[in-house]
Amino acid sequence: MTTTRRLAAILADDVAGYSRLIGADEAGTLDRLRTIRAEMIDPAIATHHGRLVKTTGDGLLVEFSSVVDALRCASEIQAGMAERNATVPQDNCIEFRMGLNVGDVVVEDGDIFGDGVNVAARLEGLAEPGGICVSARVQEDAAGKVDLAFEDMGEQRLKNIARPVRVHRVRDFGPAVKASTAAVLPGPPLPDKRSIAVLPTNPIPGVPPEPVVKYKNQAGFGAPGAAGGWVDHRQLPTVLGPFQRVFEEFLPTFGRGRGNRQSARNLV
Repeated sequence: MTTTRRLAAILADDVAGYSRLIGADEAGTLDRLRTIRAEMIDPAIATHHGRLVKTTGDGLLVEFSSVVDALRCASEIQAGMAERNATVPQDNCIEFRMGLNVGDVVVEDGDIFGDGVNVAARLEGLAEPGGICVSARVQEDAAGKVDLAFEDMGEQRLKNIARPVRVHRVRDFGPAVKASTAAVLPGPPLPDKRSIAVLPTNPIPGVPPEPVVKYKNQAGFGAPGAAGGWVDHRQLPTVLGPFQRVFEEFLPTFGRGRGNRQSARNLV
């Protein structure tokens, strides 16, 4: 039995909701996991110079000599899984949780042990499905070397680890993840009262510009004559109702000696 020590980056990985997935479709889940490992995980580990130490049922333990390689491997796998899951129903998604630590490990007959491995396993337990949690030392060693964002989670008490560990959550670790989590910002609130906005169409040489109107009734924007939409001045009587006379008085002055912005203010 050969025992040595060395400094290593340790990646611990497991499948979130593994028991539920197996209970729902054992054969299908195992087949998909085999495919994911062959097509994505094993190639990523090889590309980033990692060593698969062992599999643990629904998890993996991987050793790297470089923190940067370990982070790149983990983020590449998670980004690829997010892309793969984009068209899969949520209840059927396979999602990994990953923990990454760097520390001194005991190597014995190809396996690795020690506090550094235990911390990586506990960090994995803090990660969200599809996420990566790393120790402060990993974040410090990788700073400026990888195009990743980190969120400080503060010091965490990890099970069976004597000292508190400062933890960081990896954010924005791939284009696929950015696209799936991009926030959609709401537009400004629309007024409750009936309102219109007036814009000129592209002018034709020798022909005066013709106003085009965007209008809104209380029900919102829609087709002409209904809730709202875009119309030219010939369609406007079907939607303006009592405001038609105001518009007809405004129309001859539009674009003729008065600024469009001021004209619109006068109209509404």
